Amino acid sequence: YFQGIRNQFTFVFKQNGTDFQQTVWSELLTIEAGKPISYLTLSKKMKNRLAIRAIASANGKNNIMIVIPCHRVIGSNGYLVGYSGGLWRKKWLLEHEARMMKTGQTTLTLH
Repeated sequence: YFQGIRNQFTFVFKQNGTDFQQTVWSELLTIEAGKPISYLTLSKKMKNRLAIRAIASANGKNNIMIVIPCHRVIGSNGYLVGYSGGLWRKKWLLEHEARMMKTGQTTLTLH
């Protein structure tokens, strides 16, 4: 991953959490590297528009942050918000993935 070769992980992992947290983490695994989505978009994908804060809470409980890529979820306004690893690290991870996937978006601004 850090060498820019891998953007998904294939090993088996298990993380304890509620059914809702497990659902959120499963959805996070569907977000492509280099293509962050908003909390609102994720809540719509989960067919629960009112779950934005609960999704953010589940992200905060994610203990395997790069494997389950909660850093790929951003604010609806495009701002980088809420990452227990620190926003500077979230910014770095998203920029790293954009370079790796050649998506063009390589500079993000912290707000």
